[in-house]
Amino acid sequence: MKFWQALTWVEPEQLIETARFAEEVGFDGCMLGDHGVYPRDIAAGYPYATDGVPPMRADADYPDCWATIGALAAATRGLRFTVSVYVLPLRNVFEVARATGTLAILSNGRFALGAGIGWMKEEFDIYGVDFKTRGKRTDEMIAVLRKLWAGGMVEHHGRFFDFPPLQIAPAPKETVPIWMGGASEPALRRTATLCDGWLGAGNTPEEVPGILATLAKLRAEAGRSHLPFETVVGLSTPPDVATFQRLEAQGMTVGISYPFKFALGERSTLDQKKRVMEDFAEKFIRRCA
Repeated sequence: MKFWQALTWVEPEQLIETARFAEEVGFDGCMLGDHGVYPRDIAAGYPYATDGVPPMRADADYPDCWATIGALAAATRGLRFTVSVYVLPLRNVFEVARATGTLAILSNGRFALGAGIGWMKEEFDIYGVDFKTRGKRTDEMIAVLRKLWAGGMVEHHGRFFDFPPLQIAPAPKETVPIWMGGASEPALRRTATLCDGWLGAGNTPEEVPGILATLAKLRAEAGRSHLPFETVVGLSTPPDVATFQRLEAQGMTVGISYPFKFALGERSTLDQKKRVMEDFAEKFIRRCA
């Protein structure tokens, strides 16, 4: 099993050294978080907490994903990167295609687009994007992104996107992998039929086998079982080797070391973060290799 370090809410001035150290101790990749804006007033609707209250505050650090990953990729050698998760239907599809395609080129294929449909209606309202159609918009965005990444002149005529022949250059050598978040039935179906991996958002070990089985079934029905597929799962319980090994046998490919906030509080030093990563590597990465 591979392991990734979550860099969500890391102090921006510590990001590069944190990523370098993550690679040094054996992490396969690092992931960022994303919000376009954080409104002062939001209704409690966070889908991954029983009370609907999100774990972050309005002043939580969300540096631009693409600028940050570009810097981190330049500062590392083999570390991979994603976002868990980028609010895809909120954004302009052409800007996303250009930015992510460029990242794929400059990182030498070390980037995957981790995406989700979003949960914060107020954020969509501020952007002027319809919240209710975000799922269907995401489905069509995936198709458009794959066209644009393929290179050459392409056109598209759909419900949400309609454009004449055009080209975005340079195009990545290979299509950018898309990993989708969400555990609802529509989210899992979207992931299995359109995407290259699944991003969990904090599941119990008991929930994971059923989700993996559902994804495997849906992928088989779509004729996609033969394609590469990552299952990136953050567990809501304390990590332990036996659990990782059991879930790996059932199809889980990537485990997560959670954001430092949960172990160290809102703010911590670079040295404290290094000790957390060192401890995780000693207890889990080396023992699950």
